[in-house]
Amino acid sequence: MNTRNKGTLSALALVAVTGMAHADIKIGFSAPLSGPVAAVGQDQYDGFMLALEARGGKLGGQTVNVLREDDQLKPELGNQIARKFVDRDKVDAIVGLGFSNVLMASLPRIVESGTVAIATNAGPSVLAGKGCVPNVFSVAWQNDGSAEAMGKYAQDKGYKRVYLMAPNYQAGKDFIGGFKRFYKGEIVDEVYTQVNQPDYSAEIAQLQAAAPDAVFVFYPGGMGVNFVKQFSQAGLTKKLPLLSAFTVDGTTLPSLRDAAVGTVSGAVWDVALSTQGNREFIDSFTKKYGRTPSAYAAVGYDAANLLDIAVRKVGGNTSDKAAFTAAVKSAGAELKSLRGPFRFNHNNLPIQNYYAFQTVSEGGRVTAKMVGTPLPEHQDTYAVECKQR
Repeated sequence: MNTRNKGTLSALALVAVTGMAHADIKIGFSAPLSGPVAAVGQDQYDGFMLALEARGGKLGGQTVNVLREDDQLKPELGNQIARKFVDRDKVDAIVGLGFSNVLMASLPRIVESGTVAIATNAGPSVLAGKGCVPNVFSVAWQNDGSAEAMGKYAQDKGYKRVYLMAPNYQAGKDFIGGFKRFYKGEIVDEVYTQVNQPDYSAEIAQLQAAAPDAVFVFYPGGMGVNFVKQFSQAGLTKKLPLLSAFTVDGTTLPSLRDAAVGTVSGAVWDVALSTQGNREFIDSFTKKYGRTPSAYAAVGYDAANLLDIAVRKVGGNTSDKAAFTAAVKSAGAELKSLRGPFRFNHNNLPIQNYYAFQTVSEGGRVTAKMVGTPLPEHQDTYAVECKQR
C-alpha cells in the first residue's frame, strides 16, 4: 500500500469514528479525487483532515462527520453532489467544490439553500464580482491572483514578448486575463487547449517558432506534468523562461523533478515560506501522508481552522445559516493562515500575499526557493463590482 492510500484510509477512519459518535456538525467535502488532477483534490482533502484530526475530530468543540465525494472534474456531477449535500445529507457546510467550472455549476442550489460553502481551490471572476453571494467563500484565492503576480514579475524582469497558454475553461481564461492585467509588454499569442489534454507537442512547436522572451502557462495537476516534461524534452527549459501558476507545485514536483528546475511559479504558499505554524504543518503532513504538501493542502488545512473559529463563534449552533455565514466571514480576520497575512474582502475572497517561487536543485534535492512577493496583501480587481458589504 502506498503512502497516499495509507493517509487516505487514516482520514476515512477518522470520518467513521466521528460519524459513529453522532456528530454535531456535518461537512460535505467535494473535490476531483480521480483522473489527471486527482492529486489536487486529494491534497485539499488531506490538509483539511489533518487539521481536523489535530482537534480530535472536532470543530469548535463539536464532533464532526465529513462526507466525501469525487466530482471527477465534471460540472454536472459537481451539481448533483451539491444537491445531495444540501437536500439529502443536510450538511452544515460544503468544503472543496472542485475547479471553477464545477463550482459554478454547483452554485445555484447552494445559493438558494443558504448553506455555507467554502471553496478550497476555485475563485472565479464572476463570483468575485457582480455574482458575489453572502454564503459562498473562497478560502483559496481569486483565480487571477497568482497569474497577476507572474504578470507583475514578468514586467519587473523586463521581458518584452510573452507567450500565454491555458486550458479552455473559466479558470484558464481568468488566469490569462490576470497575467495581462499586470504585464504591459507584447503578448505574442494566447493559446487555449482542451481540458486534460495529454499531448502539447504541436503547441510547443508553435510557441518555439514564435520566439518569445518568456512563456506563461496555467496547467494544474497532470496537465502541468505533461506540459512541463514536454517543454523540457524539447530543450526549452534552459533557453526560455517558463513562468506558471498551479503548474509546478507540491502535487507535480515529485513527477517533474529536474524537468522543472529553473521555472518560476506564482503562488500563495510553498514549503519555502517562513510563516507561523508552517514548519509544524509541513512536518505533520509529511509524517502522516509520506509526501510534501502543496498549496492545495495548506488551503485545506486553513479551511478547517477557519471553520473551527466560526463554529466556536456560534456556540456550535450552525442551524442559523445567516449567523453561521457571518461567523465564517468574521473568522477570516482571526485565522492564523499558513500563508501569512489573510482576511476576507467584502466579496468573500481573500486579501493575501502572492509570492514568486523558483524551482531549484540544492544538494541533490529539487525544491522551491522564494524569489519575491510581487503582490503583497493583494485584493482582486473584481471586488469593486461586488455590492455586498
